[in-house]
Amino acid sequence: MRTGKFIAALTACMLLVAGAATAADTGAAKLLKSTADHSKFKELKREFNSGPEVTKVCLSCHTEAAKQLQRTLHWKWEYKSPEGQMLGKKNVINNFCTSITSNEADCAACHIGYGWKDDKFDFSSETNVDCLVCHDTTGKYKKPIGFAGNPVTKDTEFPPGSGKKIRAVDLQAVAQKVGKTSRTTCGACHFYGGGGDGVKHGDLDSSLEAPDKALDIHMSPEGSNFVCDTCHDTQGHQVPGSRYAPTARDTGGAHVRGKEYKTSPTTCPACHGQAPHKKIAKLNDHTDKVACQTCHIPRFARGGVPTKMSWDWSTSGRRGPDGKPLVIKNADAYEIYNGKKGDFVLAENVIPEYIWFNGKVKYTLRGDKIEASNQPVHINRFEGSASDGKSLIWPVKIFRGKQAYDPVNKTLVVTHLAGEDDTAYWQNLNWTKAVAAGMASVHAPFSGKVDFIATDSTWPITHMVAPAKDALRCNECHKAGGRLERVPGIYIPGRSVDHAGWLDSIGWAIAALTLLGVLGHGLARVVFSRRKH
Repeated sequence: MRTGKFIAALTACMLLVAGAATAADTGAAKLLKSTADHSKFKELKREFNSGPEVTKVCLSCHTEAAKQLQRTLHWKWEYKSPEGQMLGKKNVINNFCTSITSNEADCAACHIGYGWKDDKFDFSSETNVDCLVCHDTTGKYKKPIGFAGNPVTKDTEFPPGSGKKIRAVDLQAVAQKVGKTSRTTCGACHFYGGGGDGVKHGDLDSSLEAPDKALDIHMSPEGSNFVCDTCHDTQGHQVPGSRYAPTARDTGGAHVRGKEYKTSPTTCPACHGQAPHKKIAKLNDHTDKVACQTCHIPRFARGGVPTKMSWDWSTSGRRGPDGKPLVIKNADAYEIYNGKKGDFVLAENVIPEYIWFNGKVKYTLRGDKIEASNQPVHINRFEGSASDGKSLIWPVKIFRGKQAYDPVNKTLVVTHLAGEDDTAYWQNLNWTKAVAAGMASVHAPFSGKVDFIATDSTWPITHMVAPAKDALRCNECHKAGGRLERVPGIYIPGRSVDHAGWLDSIGWAIAALTLLGVLGHGLARVVFSRRKH
């Protein structure tokens, strides 16, 4: 009897301990990583009718945040290169949608501000800064195209008369759950650049929100689970790693976080150092000539999202039987022709092209004189060579296009593509009207004639890092027709351009003589051995 009571008491104690442990575990799981629970802030417990109203409340505590952001490329969309070129989205011409100028109301959907619809936008206003676009954790914060970077706070029919509704964003709910940036918040713009998911970069698309290890060993939740800020180590809202000032070759050692770094924390050597290969040290002999990405990103656009490889604006304008712009899709339901935009070529699992790159990029800007020829115009030219002592062999995506050109003034043109007015190309499919309106917005001359010219732009491949077991093997480059076949200025054993017939003849002759010598020596041994016996 006493034994039974003892066992019952012991069981009760064990259950109490287990319950306490479970409660402790549950409490630990719910422990906030932030020191502030924004849902408890009285200032955020009210209805907001606009984004700037939220920002005003944010700045009441985070007093320096807007000032920091307004010094960034993310805010200004403008950058002055060391060579004196004024770059950034506000100034460059591209071969996707050509220019943000005259299209601000659409393009500003990816700006970290509110209300940028034309050249009168106030870049000095702190309340124009959008805090939520980077710090939303709900996944419900949206800035639709056509609203000048503003979220929709009331259900709105758009385009007017279309019958389509854009649902309102609950700014109060979003503001109360702000947190650190994530792959999703950064990707909301960077994954969708150029007009859609995966279109522009090739190594950035929605598959990186939660990639498996085979797609990206760093960002996979099963791997290192990096967020963008892990490498783009941000201080005072200054985000390192701009494509306008890239670090092509980092000669520093592994970077201790928290200690000032000489170049950029986004480079591979910033974590892995100059001799990253421990098991096969011979591979370290390549790091002075070959970028890490060349071997460790064997292909891009391999997450199931195709990237756009070319865009021909000259074929746009076709209409379907219903009179609307014709749309043609491939077997996977991706557009390969759109009457508003022209022909596209899409691709997945793409082998990069390879070039020497030293970190300097030369851009073709608005107003630059261009002579039409059978060679494409380089929207941006990556500089570098085997002999400059600053370059590495880099993997790149080269995007090829055909875009509007003024054959009289010999310049690439700004095109007014988007909007509800009758000069917007997507409204009337009239190139002359659209170019005239676009060029007028930048006070640039336009002859009234439109031609089309071939262009290309280069994009470095640096995301979608594969596990070490999937890195390129030696024979991918050291063979005839290998990946580096067309890279000039360097001798690579095995490739056909480095093949010398006379040298091979000498080698085979030496091998043959060696074989004859070995056979002759062996035969002599056999003969003399028999004579001896």
